Amino acid sequence: MWTTTRFAIDLQTVRVMGIVNVTPDSFFDGGRSCASEALAHGELLLRQGADLLDIGGESSRPGAESIPWAQEWQRIAPVLRAAMSLGVPLSIDTCKPEVMQRALDLGADIVNDIHALGAEGAVEVVARHPQCGICLMHMSGVPQTMQAAPRHADVVAEVRDFLSERAAALVALGVDRDRIVLDPGIGFGKRVEDNFALVRGQRDLLALGYSVLAGWSRKSSLGAVTGKGAQDRLSASVAAALAAAHCGARILRVHDVDATVDALKVWRAAGLL
Repeated sequence: MWTTTRFAIDLQTVRVMGIVNVTPDSFFDGGRSCASEALAHGELLLRQGADLLDIGGESSRPGAESIPWAQEWQRIAPVLRAAMSLGVPLSIDTCKPEVMQRALDLGADIVNDIHALGAEGAVEVVARHPQCGICLMHMSGVPQTMQAAPRHADVVAEVRDFLSERAAALVALGVDRDRIVLDPGIGFGKRVEDNFALVRGQRDLLALGYSVLAGWSRKSSLGAVTGKGAQDRLSASVAAALAAAHCGARILRVHDVDATVDALKVWRAAGLL
């Protein structure tokens, strides 16, 4: 079970997290900066079978510039307020403690941080909350420079050790382990071969005793092996999601909910999940 603010999410079944970007510049589906459009998109993803929604107001694509926390909050606040009535777990994709606190005050269920709560005060914000869910992600560097020249001697060990340390810091502050999920950070400061090594090495992360979230949707590594642009990576994204699930991931963060849900149904019927 993944304990979150309002929901205990049963991870015996692989769950699909639908991406709701409220940004003008995300790498795949940027341009949805209107709250009503973002909410309508979230409702569509739920009709397609999403189990939870991940709402983000700042792009983390390679080269993206950071924005002030107040601007990020202005983007996501109306979406979060409206989505609270949808009856599903809501995750806030942010690395800023000010945004985390305000989202949790509104009732958000999960904080999903690409910096693994590395900003000053971020650990304390979630540790003070009685039961919000937390997703800790590994990233080498920052979005502005992370893909400039990534290098890893042993990417699986580096990611495992980093996430183990970040999770231990939370547990030391009294956070229950069942609130924590780990994300290896596919595409965040990693080479193509590193990303695929992390799929094969997912069992090393699972050995830490936490569930794993995988975010392969439309990533450039899929383009590297298929030769296709982001708009044409649907099949590759679904294949990567299934590979991650087969290797133990329990949450799949995706843009293409409908296709991913159908693929999971087929694998379950075949006894592969």
